[in-house]
Amino acid sequence: MTSHYDVLIRHASIVDGTRAPRFEGDIAILKDRIARVGDLGDATADLIIDATGLVVAPGFIDAHTHDDRLMLSDGDMTPKVSQGITTIVGGNCGISLAPMPRPIPDPVTPPLSLLDNQGGWFRFPRFADYIAALEQQPAATNCAMLVGHATLRVATMSDLNRPATPAEIGAMQALVTEALDAGAIGVSTGLSYAPARASTTEEIIEICAPLTARGALYCTHMRDESNHVVEALDEAFRIGREVGVPVVISHHKVTGTPNYGRSVETLALIERHMKTQPICLDCYPYNASSTVLTADLIASSARITVTWSTTLPQYAGRDLVDVAAELGVSQEEAVAKLLPAGAIYHRIDDADVQRILKFDETMIGSDGLPHDEKPHPRLWGSFPRVLGHYGRALGLFPLETAVYKMTGLTAKNFGLADRGVIREGAFADLTVFNAETVDEGASFARPMVPSIGIETVLVNGVVVWQDGKTSGNRPGRVLRREVAAAV
Repeated sequence: MTSHYDVLIRHASIVDGTRAPRFEGDIAILKDRIARVGDLGDATADLIIDATGLVVAPGFIDAHTHDDRLMLSDGDMTPKVSQGITTIVGGNCGISLAPMPRPIPDPVTPPLSLLDNQGGWFRFPRFADYIAALEQQPAATNCAMLVGHATLRVATMSDLNRPATPAEIGAMQALVTEALDAGAIGVSTGLSYAPARASTTEEIIEICAPLTARGALYCTHMRDESNHVVEALDEAFRIGREVGVPVVISHHKVTGTPNYGRSVETLALIERHMKTQPICLDCYPYNASSTVLTADLIASSARITVTWSTTLPQYAGRDLVDVAAELGVSQEEAVAKLLPAGAIYHRIDDADVQRILKFDETMIGSDGLPHDEKPHPRLWGSFPRVLGHYGRALGLFPLETAVYKMTGLTAKNFGLADRGVIREGAFADLTVFNAETVDEGASFARPMVPSIGIETVLVNGVVVWQDGKTSGNRPGRVLRREVAAAV
């Protein structure tokens, strides 16, 4: 048996991503795979990492991101690798950079503006062109990509304020087929957003028909996460049943003061339907959301902070109530002056966040917006916050469970074969961290600060984060869904 390796991690406390109890051992890596796990006292390596007193876990998999452009515009992926993330799932909430076979509207239709409010990055006519760009210019992290329904509507429809015609549905189906052939793992929707709001359930079912034969995923930012959250869940479940594919409930939450506590109801409903169809869900570990700025959410939010504004960029990072006072207008009028813009909305009860995070089948997703000038801290801090604040400090779950929610569970649900686990033959995506100190470094006041306690991160056997900085290596790959490894 080989005794010399490319990388050898010694004296680790190994949490393997399966929820099994941690154990002491060494990990040897050859090329991009884990070659041996155990007591490897006889082994040598080109690079030896001493993990004495540290945990080694599978690299974290971010179940919900908007990193579609970041992988090309800033491929070091610092907000992600600095918190131990080695794989991201992009194209969520109905928003993907591709396909865009015609010029993007000017100004860019929200929420597509969350990826690029100037429009220059919507330059890939086919999804295959986008995948080719990712493969020709790799990022530091791996990625698995969804094709967005809102993007499809913008790409094919003359009027977004109505249901799609049969011809438009056919055009979107063709784009979905092309995207799946190119490597997309499914379709995402953002039915609460204006470009998709007029879509009927039947429209979504028809557009998603190409998913069936491939066992691809239907991922949804549901039509409502507030007063009509149950009806929105029922719609999502129906779409999954009729298309015959797994459903991913994106960033599950219940919003607005009247709905505080309703996660008891929604989780019971999800659990009941899980017995008859494949369903999974993700959650970000904060009681504030972030998306485009809109006056619709003023009444249901305890606080709103502007994250970016094209027309009045000086107000990024300021609370809307203060902006309105400074401008001498109402908050609704201030929103009109700021648009296009983004915001953070404080409108979720932390008891609901904790209940959803603790739910056995909940994956972790950051839902960060990397192009906001003053982003939500979830972009930089989500995964260490689960380990530190919710795991170690509040005791929601043991470390093995927290790691499983970030790794093995996510890899299984998304069909990412040989990822999310530490075992011989698996890909060498690994995160080395201090379990006693790991926590978010970012805050609402200082949102772009690296996490605490993340020591070393490897992607496909290559170091991408060490000694508090990125390495400059970009070994990431585009991952495809393997149905045999899925839900």
